[in-house]
Amino acid sequence: MGSRDRELPLHRPTGRDVARLAGVSQATVSLVFSTGETARARVSAATRDRVRAAAAQLGYQPQATGRQLRLGRTGLVHLAVPNMLGPFFARVLDGAQGAATTHGLAVVVSSGWDGDTLARACGTGQFDGLLLCSPDDSQLGELPASLPVVFLDADPAGVADSPLRRALELDVAGGMAAAVRHLRELGHSRIGHLRSTDSAYTFRSRQAGFERAALGVEVVEAGVSINGGLEAGRAAARTLLGRADRPHALVCDDDVVAAAAYHAAAELGLRIPDDLSVVGIDNILAAQLLSPGLTTVDLPGERLGSAGLDLLAELISGGRPPGPAPLETTLLLRGSTTGVRRRQVGSERGPEDS
Repeated sequence: MGSRDRELPLHRPTGRDVARLAGVSQATVSLVFSTGETARARVSAATRDRVRAAAAQLGYQPQATGRQLRLGRTGLVHLAVPNMLGPFFARVLDGAQGAATTHGLAVVVSSGWDGDTLARACGTGQFDGLLLCSPDDSQLGELPASLPVVFLDADPAGVADSPLRRALELDVAGGMAAAVRHLRELGHSRIGHLRSTDSAYTFRSRQAGFERAALGVEVVEAGVSINGGLEAGRAAARTLLGRADRPHALVCDDDVVAAAAYHAAAELGLRIPDDLSVVGIDNILAAQLLSPGLTTVDLPGERLGSAGLDLLAELISGGRPPGPAPLETTLLLRGSTTGVRRRQVGSERGPEDS
C-alpha cells in the first residue's frame, strides 16, 4: 500500500480532506466548487485542476445543501422543452446536465406545458431558475418576476427588459439559408419545403431564412406538425412528392421530418439523391444512420444546453452577464444531395427539370 493510499480518509470525504490532499485552504476548496463564475475566477486554473483532481481521488461530492439553505435556494433548475421525446432536446438536456454538475445544480426536465401551467410550477419556489427551450407562443406567459430565466433557441427581442431574463439564440435562419444556397449551387431551381406549422420562434426563423435564400427560385411548400412525428411527416411528404409537378429538391424543418421524407420517397419509387435531394436541420443521430446519410444543418444542442445553464447559474448567483451572441450553425454535407446534371445522367428515368 502506497503512502498516498494511507492518506485517504476512511470516513466520508469532506472539504477539509480535499484541502489537505491538494495542499490548499478550505476556503480555496469552497471557491473552486462555488456556483459563481466570479468566485471561481479568484483561483488559478492550475489550483482548480489540483483541487478537482484531489476531489476525484477522494470521491468527494460538494455538499451544497447548507449553502443553498442559507441563500434561500434549492439547487434545482427546471428545463422545459416542447417534446421530451425529441432527439434534439435530448442533446440539449445532456449539455445542461453536464454544466449543472460544475455549478452544484441539478436539472429537472418537463415537456409540453402551456404558459399558465409553467408559471404555476415555477412559482412554487422549488426551482432556482428556468431554462425554457424553443418556446412556442403558448408558453410565454407570466413567469415569476423574481425567477432567473434563460430562453434557449428563442427571440432575444421577445425577452422582457429584466435583469433576470436572457435569451440564447441559435442561428437557425443562417443555417436554413445555407441549406437553400447549397441546393441552388447544385443547380436546383425548384425547391420543396416541408415547413413546420408550429408557432415557436425557431420555426419562424427557419421560414425567414428559407424565404430569404429562395428568392428567385420556384418554391413548393407543405405544412407539417413537428410534434406529429414520422407519420405526420410522411403524410406531408407524400402530398408534396405525389404532385405531378413535384420538386426534385426538398428542405425539411427538422431531421425527423427529413427521415419521414425518405420513407415517402421510397413508397413513391423515388431514389435519394438521384430523383430527390433532401436537406434537414438538427443533425440528430438518425441523420448519420439514414442511407444515404442526410445532408443537414448541425444545431449545437449540447452547446446550447451547457451555455444556457452557465448563463442561468450566473444569473442565480447574482451576476448580470450581457446578452450572448447567437450560437453558430453548420451545414454538414452527406450523400442525400446531388447536382441536377449528375442526377439527370444517373437517373434511369431520363432527364427531368429541376
